[in-house]
Amino acid sequence: MLTRRSILLALAGGTAALAQPRFRLYARCLPDYLAALARQAYQRREAALAQLKTPDDVRARQQWVRKTLWQLIGGEPERTPLLVHQTGGFARDGYRVQLLVYESRTGVRIPANLYLPDGAQPPFPAVLFQMGHSLNGKANDTYQKACQALVRLGYVVLAFDPFGQGERTYYKAGDADEEHSRLGRQLLLSGDSATRLQLWDAVRSLDVLWDLPMVDRTRIASMGQSGGATLTMFLAAVDSRLACAVVSCGNTENFACDGFNPPGSTDDAEQNLIGSGPLGFDRWDLLYPLAPKPLLLLVSERDSFGTYSPSYLQSGLEEFEKLRRVYALLGAADRLEWGATALPHALAPELRLQSYRFLERWLHSSTRLVSEPPVQPEPDAVLVAGVQPALPPAAPVSPAPLDAAALRTLLGLGSAPSAKLIVLARDRALGCEVETCEVASAPGVVLPAYVFNPSPVTPLRSALLLLDPAGRTRHWREGDLCQNLAAAGHLVCAFDVRGIGDLTPELGRGNSFYNASHSSEEAYAWASLILGHPLLAQRVDDILAMSSAVRQRVGRERPLVLAASGHMTLPALCATALDSGLAVAYLARGLVSWASLLAGDSYTEPFSSFLPGVLTRTDLPFIARLVAPRRVILAGPVDANGQPVAPGLVRALYEDSVEVRPDADWTERVLTGLAAG
Repeated sequence: MLTRRSILLALAGGTAALAQPRFRLYARCLPDYLAALARQAYQRREAALAQLKTPDDVRARQQWVRKTLWQLIGGEPERTPLLVHQTGGFARDGYRVQLLVYESRTGVRIPANLYLPDGAQPPFPAVLFQMGHSLNGKANDTYQKACQALVRLGYVVLAFDPFGQGERTYYKAGDADEEHSRLGRQLLLSGDSATRLQLWDAVRSLDVLWDLPMVDRTRIASMGQSGGATLTMFLAAVDSRLACAVVSCGNTENFACDGFNPPGSTDDAEQNLIGSGPLGFDRWDLLYPLAPKPLLLLVSERDSFGTYSPSYLQSGLEEFEKLRRVYALLGAADRLEWGATALPHALAPELRLQSYRFLERWLHSSTRLVSEPPVQPEPDAVLVAGVQPALPPAAPVSPAPLDAAALRTLLGLGSAPSAKLIVLARDRALGCEVETCEVASAPGVVLPAYVFNPSPVTPLRSALLLLDPAGRTRHWREGDLCQNLAAAGHLVCAFDVRGIGDLTPELGRGNSFYNASHSSEEAYAWASLILGHPLLAQRVDDILAMSSAVRQRVGRERPLVLAASGHMTLPALCATALDSGLAVAYLARGLVSWASLLAGDSYTEPFSSFLPGVLTRTDLPFIARLVAPRRVILAGPVDANGQPVAPGLVRALYEDSVEVRPDADWTERVLTGLAAG
């Protein structure tokens, strides 16, 4: 008999059960995984900085930073003739401007404006002015104002267009960040980087200033705003010729930081230091080689929520104090300065004035108060030096065969995971039972899956692993693919890997404007590369874990088939090459080769499919050969822009290692027939 007490106890028990949901917050798995990598990087870097106790320790760290930076970005290029020539010029009250063109590398032509003061005797101090990400580059009004003010104050100023800006705008993407990154992604495939391209342009521009007879070589500074400030940081890290530097609103936000906000401060390609996390190397390290030379760091305090993450200022001040300790060890504590504005991210008048004051102190030995001289920006056309935008020469690639061990090393994988299905719930469906499961893949990472089991009276024919970019819920409904396949005698496991489906990451902390633009799959792909574990490789680990778990369920006597579509086909192919227990890989509408990403100026393949340096080692056709004599079926393969590739061309690439089908069918009929052959 139900009493009031028993009813209340039952309700309380039900409430307690509801208070403990069976499912975890899958959206936190990838962010938490990267946060753990960032924490390790932070601890590694903190331990190294704690060892800096003498000037000799600092000098050793400075040498390590220079060497490590070049290693990370592809190596120091060879100096080639600058071939400087003047294409025009004009005079204004108090100064002249020469329109210059020179080559940073053979065939890489740089348009620049050289500002020369009148009415004073050389030699002059000089400033290499580096552009923020203005589409019109050196013609940007604010940057012109700074250059004109500096030349009127008695400095020789060189302002040049970085790749993707001004006269070097190539893709017409409408955004300087995308101009840099579109090429930068491609460069990574061949072991090069946008960082190396942009930094070398700056080094050779400094060479131009260095060679001018009217310039005092002991008084050359680099100054930049935003992306130009970050390039100033890169230049300061590798070139000892700078006498001082001004870094205004640069991307000084570390990944190796306390309170990491996933996916971190990913930015355009040249600002992302691939593989730096495991080395305990980060953006603030770029400033250490400049010490004890004067350095001014300027920030917009609004950047802590309007441009960068909430930890931008807090982390920046923490790193500033570490750098100040280094300056103090070198007896130069007064040469490191911090300035700020409450205004938005820009080289606004306040920051320009602070820059002029700093440069006057260290390059003109003057402590006078400085106001901005009269300035009047020129129309863009007046500053054109005459360069046709062109891509830099492509680095040679040499993809070749490799074995499974080499592939595992290339991906950065550890030992093969052993995993099991953890059943969280069971639900009845027509002709099958659906289990809601989890599989542990990495520390803090669990993969959600639906396992569709045939009825006990239906003989089990095969097991199918289904991996769809839209996630595990893509085909779960009654009358849809998963339940129909199970009713026909196939165990079907539809699952998510990191970054898709229910494992799509949550938004980070802070302003929604910042988070909306920094929580994309691309941002997580960049962050994963910076922290040393490519998202592609993480997904290979996930597939291997799920394969291991399902094989334990069904045994080895029944074939295990992996079917993947879209950009999930790349990790699927790599996993199949490494897992001999996968009998068949069915890859629908997948990228035909990494080399195809270099075939033109445009591509739509997601950045999560990119692997740094891969084309110096291998390509997808060689990975497919590792699967033989097991089956790989390429169904409707596509090029870099998602367009179908003719079957004949695919067969020429893959030879006899795969089966080629013209259509990317994803139907019950096709998937049912995979295990049967």
